[in-house]
This record gives sequence, structure tokens and C-alpha cells, in this order.
Amino acid sequence: MTGKKIILILLFVLPLLSNSQEEEDRYKIPDTVPFSIDSLYREDQFYAGFHFNLITNRPSSISQESFSGGLNLGFIRDFPLNERRNVAIGAGLGWSINTYGQNLFIGKAEDGTTIFQSLGDDADYSTNRFTTQLIEAPIEFRWRTSTPETYKFWRIYGGFRLGYVYHFRSRYRDDEQEIIVNDVSELDRFRLGATFTFGYNTFNFQFYYALNPFFKDATVDESSLDLSTLKIGLTFYIL
Repeated sequence: MTGKKIILILLFVLPLLSNSQEEEDRYKIPDTVPFSIDSLYREDQFYAGFHFNLITNRPSSISQESFSGGLNLGFIRDFPLNERRNVAIGAGLGWSINTYGQNLFIGKAEDGTTIFQSLGDDADYSTNRFTTQLIEAPIEFRWRTSTPETYKFWRIYGGFRLGYVYHFRSRYRDDEQEIIVNDVSELDRFRLGATFTFGYNTFNFQFYYALNPFFKDATVDESSLDLSTLKIGLTFYIL
């Protein structure tokens, strides 16, 4: 191949290579753009939290004693309502366990009826508490400052939580005996509570206020037993 032919080939090929590079650069995604951007993003989240249980609506003879706390965890599906997708409805499924320490004795009579009795200051016992385990369905109205590119943001979530108590256990123990009761006919197994959560990023304060009492048609010391609960704690959201 002569020198003239080589020069002619180079003059023809080089412009094509240059145009090809220009086309590639034109449609190349900039390195500054994250590939995780999704304009149809949702805040679907796993959540886990712990809280303190405050017993409310107590008769005058009933007092809260020792530590009362609980854990909850689950998953919430996000349904955005606006174009920005920072306003949404959330619905999910979760699990919760709670303990309540107090001076309310729960026992069984010989005929199987439930005994509710307040334990006076002179009662000598080491343990008296009841525990519940629930399947829960949270429903939330959600507002946040999130965007598709932002993973740290403020949130305010409010709503309701439906629950069903599938396990109940009351335990009393002193130096002479231990009494465990699992079946209480007066127990209202269906739970309903109002919820409010606010915070930033992973750490969020949570509040739960029960809208119905633990027991139906129950009395203690001739007073209606309308025990309820207020829960205060922290919730952690994990994307």
C-alpha cells in the first residue's frame, strides 16, 4: 500500500471515529447522577421499635409497678398520593409484645370465673404482671420531606393501629406459690389505638394511645376495670 493510499484512508476514517466519540459523549449518563434515582419511589419500610407502657384509666386501688415495656416490628407498604410522592397512605402488618407490671391480681375461682383483685401495700409478692402478644395492622397518613435522591428526611406519620391479642399470660409469684392464667373471658382481644410518629432519618419518636380497654364487663373493688395504655418510645425505619 502506497503512502498516498494510507493518507487517504486516515483522512476518511478519523472523522468517523471523531463523530462516533461525539455521539457516545452526547448520550453518556453523567457520573454525578446516581443510578438509584427512581421517580416512582415509595417509602416501603421495615420498622422496629421499643416503648414504655403507661397504664391509664386505673381505678384508685390499682397502681403501676415495676418496668412495663414492649417491642414491635413489621412492614408497611407505601401508597403515594401526590406527584412529588411525599404524601402517602401506609398500610402494613406487624407483631408486638408488651408487659404490664401492676398490683392487679388475676386468678381463677373453682367454677372457672375470673378473679380481679387489687393487692394492698402489705401484700408480699415478687412478680405480678400480664403479657400480651399481638398481630397488628398499622394504617398511616404519611408526610415527609423526602425526594428520590434523599434518604435522610423529616417525617410525620399519624393513623391507627388495629390489633388482635393471640396470646395472654398473667403471672403472680410469691414465696409460696406461682399462679399463671392464660384464659380470661373478659379480655378484649381486639385492640384499637391511635398512633403518631415523628422524627428524622432512622430515629423517630412514637406514641400510641389505646382507644378501648383491656377488659370488658370487669370490676375490681366495686369499680369498673377500664385499664388502657399509653405507649411512648422510639421507632427505627429500615428501607
